[in-house]
Formats: sequence, structure tokens, C-alpha cells
Amino acid sequence: QVQLVESGGGLVQPGGSLRLSCAASGIIFSIYDMGWYRQAPGKQRELVARISSGANTNYADSVKGRFTISRDNAKNTVYLQMNSLKPEDTAVYYCNGRVVATNLVGYWGQGTQVTVSS
Repeated sequence: QVQLVESGGGLVQPGGSLRLSCAASGIIFSIYDMGWYRQAPGKQRELVARISSGANTNYADSVKGRFTISRDNAKNTVYLQMNSLKPEDTAVYYCNGRVVATNLVGYWGQGTQVTVSS
């Protein structure tokens, strides 16, 4: 069974920090491109950050300079370090993993809630 298990979400004040984790099982993690997506109420799901199997990274313009995606292949885990959080970062954050060459949608985690509020 393939599973992506997310953790680290919660309530944080504006300007605060949070680190999300996504632990994968049932896949050869090292060959998967991994990404973080988010969806706020009434809005479409959007890509936040991605990291390739070769550790190349890309970020949405809205989070550049504030968020950092990383991976630890030995732990089959991808992280999203979120700093200088803003209320507009409030959303459910989802982990995704796929082998790009297969042209398939890949696998999704269950999502974790991040709320940025005073």
C-alpha cells in the first residue's frame, strides 16, 4: 500500500513559522518528484513548492523567500519549512509524489490544516 502521511499543521500567528512533514511508504522514494499543494476555502488547489528526484526546487511566487522545501531520502520524507507566515497562507496543505516520466498524477496525502491567525 502506498501512503503519504502528513504532519505538522496547526495554528500559528502571523509572522510565525511551521514545518510540515510528509512521510512516504510503499514507493521507491528517491525516484519520485515531491510537491506541496494547498487549497483554501472557495479557492482552487495550487502548487506551493516542488522538489525533483534530483533535488531541484521550484516555488510559487507568493511563497518565494519564505518557504523552503527539502527532502531526506534516507527517511523517505519531504519537508516544507514555512517562515514569515501570513493569513493568506491559511489552507489545507497536501503532499504529492509522482514519477514524472510516467505522466501519471501520482499519489496524494490526506492533507493537513494550516491556520495563520492572531
